[in-house]
Amino acid sequence: MSDQILALEQTAEIESTTFTFSERVGYLKRFGAHSQSFSTLQPDMQYFDVPDMGYVAYMRKWGATIVLSDPVCAPENLGDILERFQGRFPNAAYVQVSKPVVDYLHMSFGLYGTQFGSESRIDLGKWSLSGKKKQILRTALNQAEKSGITVQERFSDDHTREISEAWIRTRKCKSNEIRFLIRPMEMAYRENERHFYAYQDGKAVGFIYFDPIYRNNEIISYVPNISRANADFKQGIFYTLMAHAMAAFKAEGIPYLDLGLIPLSLDANTEHQESQLLKRILHGLYNRGSFIYNFKGLEFTKSRFRGDNFKTYCCHKRSIPALEFLAMFKLTQVL
Repeated sequence: MSDQILALEQTAEIESTTFTFSERVGYLKRFGAHSQSFSTLQPDMQYFDVPDMGYVAYMRKWGATIVLSDPVCAPENLGDILERFQGRFPNAAYVQVSKPVVDYLHMSFGLYGTQFGSESRIDLGKWSLSGKKKQILRTALNQAEKSGITVQERFSDDHTREISEAWIRTRKCKSNEIRFLIRPMEMAYRENERHFYAYQDGKAVGFIYFDPIYRNNEIISYVPNISRANADFKQGIFYTLMAHAMAAFKAEGIPYLDLGLIPLSLDANTEHQESQLLKRILHGLYNRGSFIYNFKGLEFTKSRFRGDNFKTYCCHKRSIPALEFLAMFKLTQVL
């Protein structure tokens, strides 16, 4: 049997095997250590399942295949599952992936791996609100207390949609909600989500949804994936909610808190596998694209927590992945 026929038979075998939902959740809890692993279970996601290894989550638009996050698998199986996925989707692009994914795809398939932004992780064992550089957090907490703001953890919907729609009307991009890079607010699977609400005079004025991050069937971190606040309350409600949630997680012995994607927060230096042209375009968008999104404001807000930053990347076949980026932008728009 030729190698080509063998490869086709192996691909057919993989494609004919689809995990049940409970199996997929099992892989998530064992290997879902990426900040967006939980988001791979959002609606309309497609999957490339490899039995006894894990899965790759992706969406397709206009003929483009866009992978979200690292494959959900053990580190030792990363190369094998990427090899198989590339065999099925040789023109795929990847977004918000880690350096090990970049290194493998660049070395094995010649893909570019260009920084897409940064992420930040806080060691909760060392976390405190003390120190000069956290003065803005303490100020926000003091202002909230003077305004009668209290924070409670609740799972029930408490004016969530009302707050969210009012908040969206204040944004530069006023579509009802975005998805893919940020999972939608309403998901069928919600196990181990944590919801913290801020109240003023008994009414909810803001909230944050936290998603779990797993390793070996244990929660090692949470990431704030959905946050909303009443447009009339401008005294740092995000800081207040975050501080209360972090105190709760620390008391429970959760090791870390991840802050998620900081889009277009880029290193000035260009790595050898990056597209220099795309990197320049992204730098320009960060500096002059405030009419699209408040990139600098988000970076400033998350920097106040003084976490440990690391790079996150997109992988692409062409130096300027125009179709893939347009498809990704379209995928973020809820129909």
